[in-house]
Amino acid sequence: MIQQAMIARIYKLYTDEEGMSTIEYAMGSLAAAALAAALYLVVSSGSVSDALESIITSALNNSPG
Repeated sequence: MIQQAMIARIYKLYTDEEGMSTIEYAMGSLAAAALAAALYLVVSSGSVSDALESIITSALNNSPG
């Protein structure tokens, strides 16, 4: 009887997918944070920062018409 209960418990542990969505959200959040960090490093580099500043300044100084 105890052996059957142990087998049933082990089977449930291996086949139960409860909590999978939590892991998926955690991995997605980790990937998003890594991508944000990589983009921050690229955008904060000197040449990219200068180019973005130039584009924004040009857009603000040029008026339509």
